[in-house]
Amino acid sequence: MYICFVNQTKRNHSGEDLEAMARILKTVAHPVKLEILLVLESHEPLDVSSICAEIGAACQISMMSQHLAKMKDNGVLKSEKKGKQVFYSIANRRLLHVLDCMAGAFDAKSAE
Repeated sequence: MYICFVNQTKRNHSGEDLEAMARILKTVAHPVKLEILLVLESHEPLDVSSICAEIGAACQISMMSQHLAKMKDNGVLKSEKKGKQVFYSIANRRLLHVLDCMAGAFDAKSAE
C-alpha cells in the first residue's frame, strides 16, 4: 500500500478550484508533456531546442512548441524571452509532488 503524504488541508474545494485542478491535469495528460516536466525539473530554464535535445530523436520542434505553448497558456509553465529565444520553466513546482504521488501509487499497485 502506498501513502502519499501531503499537507492535507480542506477537502471541500469550490467548483472553481476543481475546474482549475482539472485544467492542470488535462494539460499535462500526455506522456510528452510529463517528460517535459521531468526534463525541466532538473535543467530549467531551457529553450525548445534544448528540451527536444534532452527528450531525444523522436522530438519535433514544431510539436514541442505546441505542447509548450499549451502548458504555458494553462499555467503549468512560465517563460522568459532572452533575445530571440524563449526559455521555459515550471510555474508551480508543487505539481511535481502530484506526479511523485501518482508514480508512487502506480509502483505500489504493481507490487500488489
